[in-house]
Amino acid sequence: MPEQHEGTEQQQGTEQQRVTAPFERSEQHTAPPPVSAATASRLGRRRLLRAGFGAGGGLAAVRLLPGGRAWATAPSPAPLPPTLPAPAAVPAPGPAAGTARDAVAPSWPGWARYARIADGTFNEPADMQSAVDALKAQEVSVIELDTLLSNWLTEAEFTAHMAEVKTFTGLAHAAGMKVVMYYPSLELISPGGEKGRSFYKNDQGKNWVQRDLAGKPNVFYGSVVVWVDPGDESVWLSPNSPWRDYYLKRIKGVAATGVDGIWPDVPIYFDGVLSWCDASTWGAAAFRADTGLALPKAANFADPAFRRYVEWRHRNLLRFQLDIAAAGRSVNPDLVTFVETVSMDYRYATSIGLDGGYLRQAPGAVSQVWEVDILGNYDGMRHATASDWVCLISMYKYARAASGTKPAWAFSYGWQPDDASLVMSQLIAAGCNPYEVKTPFKNDTVDGTMRTRMYRFVRTNQQKLYDATSIAQVGVYHSAPSRDYVAPGEGNGMYVNATAPAGITDWWGGDDPQMSCAQVPWLGEFRGTVKALVYAHVPFDTVSSPGLTADDLARFKVLLLPDLQAVSDAEAAVLRAFVAGGGTVVITGPAPTALDELGAQRAEFALSDVLGLRRADPLPATGQNSYGSGTCWYVKARAGLSYLTRTDQASADQLLTAVRQSAPPAVTLAGDRRIFLDARRLGGDTVVHLVNFTNFGDTPADFRTTPANCTLSYALPAGAAVTTVTVASPDGTDPAPKPVPYTVTGGTVSVPLTVAQYSVVTITAG
Repeated sequence: MPEQHEGTEQQQGTEQQRVTAPFERSEQHTAPPPVSAATASRLGRRRLLRAGFGAGGGLAAVRLLPGGRAWATAPSPAPLPPTLPAPAAVPAPGPAAGTARDAVAPSWPGWARYARIADGTFNEPADMQSAVDALKAQEVSVIELDTLLSNWLTEAEFTAHMAEVKTFTGLAHAAGMKVVMYYPSLELISPGGEKGRSFYKNDQGKNWVQRDLAGKPNVFYGSVVVWVDPGDESVWLSPNSPWRDYYLKRIKGVAATGVDGIWPDVPIYFDGVLSWCDASTWGAAAFRADTGLALPKAANFADPAFRRYVEWRHRNLLRFQLDIAAAGRSVNPDLVTFVETVSMDYRYATSIGLDGGYLRQAPGAVSQVWEVDILGNYDGMRHATASDWVCLISMYKYARAASGTKPAWAFSYGWQPDDASLVMSQLIAAGCNPYEVKTPFKNDTVDGTMRTRMYRFVRTNQQKLYDATSIAQVGVYHSAPSRDYVAPGEGNGMYVNATAPAGITDWWGGDDPQMSCAQVPWLGEFRGTVKALVYAHVPFDTVSSPGLTADDLARFKVLLLPDLQAVSDAEAAVLRAFVAGGGTVVITGPAPTALDELGAQRAEFALSDVLGLRRADPLPATGQNSYGSGTCWYVKARAGLSYLTRTDQASADQLLTAVRQSAPPAVTLAGDRRIFLDARRLGGDTVVHLVNFTNFGDTPADFRTTPANCTLSYALPAGAAVTTVTVASPDGTDPAPKPVPYTVTGGTVSVPLTVAQYSVVTITAG
């Protein structure tokens, strides 16, 4: 998805009259203007990827709309609203979905699970072989082929281009590589369409366009956002309109070329120009069919219908993603689908509708390419604070969790080789597959030597990286309804520091303090909880709430529930059973389980029995309640938010005392708290990931790599003896594991280490 820069002028295109009745689809379409060679070369790369998600975020962009109403009216404490129809269930779950690889779905081929991905393209057929050869030399195993499919193409042009794609795919296959075809799912660009012919003006765009709640069409022209060239038109289509069939037909055409996968670009309700689409007649009819409700009149979180609309958009886009995957597999049963998903753990999913967690339990070979953004478009993560880096950790851990047992591909953005390799190290340590690109573009590597070195490390150690299962006994619960409905506001909360350091331009937060996750209560609590665990070197996994089952929690002893307010009855039943069966939960925040899954106030806490608290009574500052065979700890304050902003031990203790008592980790680390630790198991091996981010402090500073000394300890299982300890790292020239010294005292093995950026330690015991 292309990038929107903070401060870019936002202008609405010529407003069209809203369609008042569904359009009867015609099979005849007006032809777009011919695509010249120059246009093909210029647009075929689709260089910019992020639509308002990096520099200021989409929510920052919509603040510039006329009228000043950027987001939505937030609710005040109010009487209980009317009951609304409950949302339908998320697709039936498959195997238990943990955040590391608890199980490998048999439908996923090895090439997808071990993928090392890079962008590829061609301007002419003569360019194809050299493009394939260059990527092969950089240890790339999967090519994301990005060509002309962003553009309005005739059937003849599309068919001719598919012949070229087939040729390219054959060359890649001959080189032992796979091809996944990039294809925007809801946006269509008409080159020269502002003044010339366009899909919106001259074909079906005006009938199929997304519309906001006031009926305005989601169409704009070049210079509004940077990825649409001056004079070009961008129209965002309704997934419930006949565009769905139009797009799925072409997906089948792509699948017929022999590509190995489809990469649908972000299926979202784009909010760079308008907010809260899709109120088109197509969307309105689908919303009524699903919920029995008319569309809300305005964006107001106090309105039950609007809150239902927020959730419905998540579910509606899920169905579209599943239809895309099914269309491709109807032609090629071996085809896989990776949906580019820009909404991570922060609040952007609320406004654009795309919630990656909804896809976690969906059947079939469909997963995500997670677009994990960075701080500065022309600086990467070079001026991060330590808390900003924790946010990056949180996003990659969320990505791994929300993909369940499926491969989790993810963007690895960088600016210079040293910051790029550190970002990729964190990505790999979280269990994701790297798609390495130089910010803010997507058509090139930061550095070919760096990419080759890192990808060779991945290839050499791929089974340890992607087949091992997590041994974390602590989970952190990411509540999608709480993200949507607790204290809604403008800030998306991607990172902590929203203010650009001196001399740095194109900063993610646009110097707006509201953008910081420290200003978003629920997200700040979630991120601060992650920070407390990272700083304490406690292995943990994120737990994504959509489709929650008992199997998702079975391997945990402790589940942290940061500011859990919005919860369904079914979700509460799973959490209740977890505690009754012997689990420990830590619930924080001023209104524990006080809302239902659509944000309505409950008469009583959903987990009142587990909490040992009643809504009518004053809440204690802290509490501890036995329930069944387990225990519930309660902290009224947002201890995580406090720790995020102050890094105070008292707040950490409120979160971690229960962890220390109920789930002391077998793997521990003596060293700087800014060393990330994750632990997994592969057969008889314990595999520990260590990422050194000690170069980041409380304030932004110049980037440097400073090796960190530490000692890793592992409490051996009863009767086990260590046979060898090895360390593998991408930091040097040889990525193969090397034996290192260790000591054994009693039942604990200790390994002294020096970590430059990233080390993978394997303890083999028998």
